[in-house]
Amino acid sequence: MLLVRHGQSEFNAAFTLTRVDPGIPDPELTHVGRRQAFAAAADLAARGVTRLIVSPYTRTLQTASIIAAELGLPIGIDPRVRERAAFHCDIGSPPAALARRFPDLDFRDLDDPWWHDHLALERAETEEELDHRAQAFRRDIAQHDDWRRVAVVSHWGFLRALTGRQAQNGEILFFDPTVS
Repeated sequence: MLLVRHGQSEFNAAFTLTRVDPGIPDPELTHVGRRQAFAAAADLAARGVTRLIVSPYTRTLQTASIIAAELGLPIGIDPRVRERAAFHCDIGSPPAALARRFPDLDFRDLDDPWWHDHLALERAETEEELDHRAQAFRRDIAQHDDWRRVAVVSHWGFLRALTGRQAQNGEILFFDPTVS
């Protein structure tokens, strides 16, 4: 399976400069992030991808929407591939708001909230919780015959938990979910 880290978001741009949480919930892509999404689409075009699995955050939905439009791919929403909740950017948008912004996508099966609400719970998602979620996703996707033709648009923390690698914005990693 191919793992795509979303393009640069408004949070990423600000945090890179200051190393301080800028307090932006569910940020959008920057112009750089959109260019990274188009570059990822060009890279994926030759790899035989037949479907996308996407985290419900705006930055991943925007990245996946660019890829899907360029390659004519369906998008499936899966909250398991969301970011580890530790910053304001990890506060998601309610399913109804996402459905208004992305009317061609199906958010009916999302809980509200679908993200780990670390501000309400007063604690970030633990590394153990993140690892459990990543491994559950890995086991599930490994059972699908088409895993070699799936691209997952996700986040730094989730991709690190799944692969042990720290992906850059727009970077694509190959991952074999049958190997634990």
